[in-house]
Amino acid sequence: MFANADLHIHSPYSMAVSRSMQPESLIRVCVTKGINVLGTGDALHPGWMKAWEPFRENAAGIVIVPQGEVEDERRVHHVILAEDPAQFGQLRDLMAGKCRSFETSGRPHVYLSGGEIAAAAHEVGAMIGPAHAFTPWTAMYAYFDRVADCYGTQPIDFVELGLSADSSYGAAIPDLYNVPFLTNSDAHSPQPEKIGREFNRLLPKALSVKGVLACVKEGGIAMNAGFFPEEGKYNRTACVRCFTQYSYEEAVRYGWRCPDDGGIIKKGVSDRARELSKGGTSRPRPPYLHIVPLGQIIQTVEGASSPHTKKCTEIYTSFIGSFGNEIAVLIDAPVAEIRTIHPKVADAVEALRSGSVVLHPGGGGKYGTFSL
Repeated sequence: MFANADLHIHSPYSMAVSRSMQPESLIRVCVTKGINVLGTGDALHPGWMKAWEPFRENAAGIVIVPQGEVEDERRVHHVILAEDPAQFGQLRDLMAGKCRSFETSGRPHVYLSGGEIAAAAHEVGAMIGPAHAFTPWTAMYAYFDRVADCYGTQPIDFVELGLSADSSYGAAIPDLYNVPFLTNSDAHSPQPEKIGREFNRLLPKALSVKGVLACVKEGGIAMNAGFFPEEGKYNRTACVRCFTQYSYEEAVRYGWRCPDDGGIIKKGVSDRARELSKGGTSRPRPPYLHIVPLGQIIQTVEGASSPHTKKCTEIYTSFIGSFGNEIAVLIDAPVAEIRTIHPKVADAVEALRSGSVVLHPGGGGKYGTFSL
């Protein structure tokens, strides 16, 4: 038995998040997407967890995992997973006096170190790991070279790779040899191209919150799936104003300032991962499948302005009607069957599965793109 899990999303209580991020909408899109396990997002916010109460036991067969994200005193972000929402209430109590935004922010800023937050999470029986660990803003490897520099003596239970990295970026970092990798959407809107755009295929012994968390802790991850790293906003070293990309050596020579407009040159995830991997040997990891959301594929092959045009929506709906959900189309359905509905989409899915696409890497805060 496998389960497709997206264990990091957000609520309307976080910045730049759609007001449509409501439990009903999230459950509905998970069914369409093929997600069996979903993190609640923002579980430290009491109002958001109250909104989830009617749905935790009645979510169309989807396992709802209490999940939150917190920002520490260095602005590093951490993902926390727990079996029961009450554990997040206990965590708020432990961090009382160190945060002024539990009632107002879905992703609160806490005036504690990463190690102190991890210690509190472990004290209440929760799991913790760095969010989007390689991103050059608000991430562990943006500020630290080693896990212990961020978390002190506290262990981490997982590492979330983020949209600009895949498993190969962390496989040769000695610090991470025995740490499970997670791939989550960090979604801010309840659209099929956002929810589950990165997910984990798990092999839990029981399809329950307890079974899912045990599976993650024990490394029972059959596959990670997500973007080509080049599609991420920070994959390449680039200027944050004009997005001109530079090699690492060029950035050093220019003093990390763009010679064209004086903007900051931000070190890309690919260069940062190479730095961190020096001296390490790449260790085996579960397979990583590079995917592109089905709506984006349809938009590309149709030359449409959006995946939500009438024609694109009709094509998308026909695929869901035939195969049940989007992940089945992207990963499991025979290409020959996909071709009976839309030959160009079938060609694109075949190209994605074989990795034969042309990538135009992102950097400096601008998403990368792909072409067929």
